[in-house]
Amino acid sequence: MSASLKRTPLAETHLAAGARMVDFGGWEMPLAYGSQLEEHHAVRRDAGMFDVSHMLNADVTGPDATAFLRRLVANDVARLSTPGKALYSCMLNPQGGVIDDLIIYYFAPDRWRVVVNAGTADKDMAWMARVAAAGRFDVAITPRRDLAMIAVQGPNARAKVWAARPAWQAETEGLAPFSAARLPEDVLVARTGYTGEDGFEIVLPAGAAAGLWQDLAAQGVRACGLGARDTLRLEAGMNLYGQDMDELIHPNQAGLSWTVSLKDESRRFIGREALEQFATPRAFLGLKLAERGVMRAHMAVRTAEGLGETTSGTMSPTLGVSIAFARLPLAVKPGDAVEVDIRGKWVPATVVKLPFVRNGKAVEHS
Repeated sequence: MSASLKRTPLAETHLAAGARMVDFGGWEMPLAYGSQLEEHHAVRRDAGMFDVSHMLNADVTGPDATAFLRRLVANDVARLSTPGKALYSCMLNPQGGVIDDLIIYYFAPDRWRVVVNAGTADKDMAWMARVAAAGRFDVAITPRRDLAMIAVQGPNARAKVWAARPAWQAETEGLAPFSAARLPEDVLVARTGYTGEDGFEIVLPAGAAAGLWQDLAAQGVRACGLGARDTLRLEAGMNLYGQDMDELIHPNQAGLSWTVSLKDESRRFIGREALEQFATPRAFLGLKLAERGVMRAHMAVRTAEGLGETTSGTMSPTLGVSIAFARLPLAVKPGDAVEVDIRGKWVPATVVKLPFVRNGKAVEHS
């Protein structure tokens, strides 16, 4: 492993547990601790935990914080008025391409937090600073590399977090999905995740991360790596930046039109003009392979309406078949029969709506 890789506050904990470490966007991260399949099933059936400290929390504060974020992102943060409520959005370039997808938390009109992807964090901070300067917004953007983040996911995740930290239960038991509670000692507990299961994403000071990780393990929460995280998010129909969308892809080409708010015509967020003038929507749907084989990214898809391409693909541990996301001609619909080019062989597949799995169970696609 390269000595130049960045490490999270939990790196030594992962190594001590025998994790197989890999380079993920310049970070030394655990791929798996043993069986990736068992880690996947632990999240679907019980509770698993992920080190997501490589993602960057950044505080956005100041009198112009709300106006700045309304300019910066495609979704409208003005929809948030309850402290702790969160919003998912894309941050676009002037051409309408996705610079990053991020979660934004509201605490007060002058106090917000954004969580951005690890591989784009430096680029995102630079872009946000440029937007703030260009618009002369009175705002401070403070990266919080002093924090760690642990995602605890699965049907028993919340109960096991409360068993490890009983003092947190009163403040977090009533949290609605996509909401967060600020707790003492700079702790944030959010009811969000990237697996399709219930649970918490916990942000806390870096020095407290190893203790929480060990206490969760003592409650039977299974340590999980990037491998299980990828199969879980694919089953749940959740996009991965750099694979399913990037700076050349509009949100409406990646199934993310719902994250773009055009209601307020006076809100000229960056990229709006490009989306209104040059939109070329594509269908973004799921594929289930009808025969043996595994779909991966960038495989050609042959449909009756023309060619498409897979963006992410894997073998689904929950379904026992290969699944994929695909960018397809707009006329393609769920239920259509298509073919996928797997190493030179056209293999039949069926188009389905996303997600493939919800609350641990396969979604019935009629």
